[in-house]
Amino acid sequence: MTDIAHNGRNGVPCLACPLRLKPAFKDKADEEVRFIQSMKVEHRHLAAGADIIHPGQEDAELYTLFSGWAFRYQLLPDGRRQILNFLLPGDLVGLQASLLSAAQHGIEALTDVELCVFPRKRVWDLFVHMPSLAYEVAWLGSREESLIDQNLTSVGQRNAGERIAALVISLHRRAEALGLVTDHSFRFPLSQQQLADALGLSLVHTSKTWSRLRKAGLFAMADGRLTLLNPRLTSRMALLYEREVAPRPLI
Repeated sequence: MTDIAHNGRNGVPCLACPLRLKPAFKDKADEEVRFIQSMKVEHRHLAAGADIIHPGQEDAELYTLFSGWAFRYQLLPDGRRQILNFLLPGDLVGLQASLLSAAQHGIEALTDVELCVFPRKRVWDLFVHMPSLAYEVAWLGSREESLIDQNLTSVGQRNAGERIAALVISLHRRAEALGLVTDHSFRFPLSQQQLADALGLSLVHTSKTWSRLRKAGLFAMADGRLTLLNPRLTSRMALLYEREVAPRPLI
């Protein structure tokens, strides 16, 4: 892990944020956006591999992931890691850590990332001055819990092929709502080890299963991009069927 950071005070004004134009997000009143802008203290750049929040951190801030990918994880004392979920642009980062006395998990940048930074001491201001935004923060916390529930279901009940198919379909749908998918192809920065850590599989088992699904024609990988060749079959294998992705709040 690295901790290389380049900090910028300005960044993109919230009213001009390009994420707000994505179909993944709900419209927001200008008054709410201006309040969010008043809370933002920094636009931070971190390199891939950097800790956004480290386990046990007592001063973790609240972030919105502006660009790039990250993941939330927990470590066992012997160094084994469980990846809990993956974070994409627009996701709220660090809510649990900003509310508790110390972070119970870590969050690492999977790629180079940009983050909108909100001081933890201002979280309560949402509940006092802008309860509609406070509700949205609580909703986003529940959504993250739901994503972790899905991953836990995979680890506990799906076989190796179903786990990989479910993760691929889930990330494809999330990326598509962000406008990051072209002809069923999207950037897929996960390593085999990160896949294994997310799915509760050994590295060898992950590699063999991934290769088997690729040879079966479910998807292809080239130049860091994954292309779904048979989305319907992949969804059926994952036991994840078509459902509309509802727009969500953006903080």
